[in-house]
Amino acid sequence: MLKRLSIFAYGLASYAVFFATFLYAIGFVGNFLVPRSIDGAPRTDFAMALFVDLGLLGLFAVQHSLMARPFFKRWFTRFIPESAERSTYVLFSSVALILLFACWQPLGGTIWDVSDPAGRAVLYALFGFGWGLVLVSTFLINHFDLFGLRQIWLQLRGRPYSPLRFGTPGPYKLIRHPLYLGWFFAFWATPTMSVTHLVFAIATTGYILMAIQLEERDLVTALGDDYRRYRERVPMIIPFSKARS
Repeated sequence: MLKRLSIFAYGLASYAVFFATFLYAIGFVGNFLVPRSIDGAPRTDFAMALFVDLGLLGLFAVQHSLMARPFFKRWFTRFIPESAERSTYVLFSSVALILLFACWQPLGGTIWDVSDPAGRAVLYALFGFGWGLVLVSTFLINHFDLFGLRQIWLQLRGRPYSPLRFGTPGPYKLIRHPLYLGWFFAFWATPTMSVTHLVFAIATTGYILMAIQLEERDLVTALGDDYRRYRERVPMIIPFSKARS
């Protein structure tokens, strides 16, 4: 029973770290309410700052994708309980983001700056919509399973884990990846696009598009024809476009 309680406490702590990181990320990207955000006065020369920022983004991308792959999970669960695998993934992803927040280097420069109050309001609304879509999408596909809480709860009760059934709730009927569409809104909708923010947005967009390919490959392997048919009839990320877009 002590082991079960320990895993449960570990999972809760990992989720708490994630949730705090998620909230900080909103302020980081939006440049408000946090001590260090995406923009600011450059603290080092442009080349070094760009090198650091791309390195931090690359580190997160490698961690986030590598630990999500089935082969890594099979290897990793030789050393940790299966019920704690998802919580560990969530924790490591959060730590990678915290490192990014702490070490991020502003580059300076401005690409666009919308001064019209109505225009700024629209862009901030789209920014908020993006973060809201991300959060809502996680609940539609089972937020608690996605972040490891369901796994630690089942093990605490001594019940085996059962994979979720494939479904297409809400916006998943229109596009296959509403969560990623939310990230695009969150990263691109800004009234002031600095060079720093543009680098961040381009890098994260490129990573997301590559990550979708890896994720869909795993989904086809896991779900077979159910996901193939879904992919054939529902577009990837742009509503009402051709499927497989």
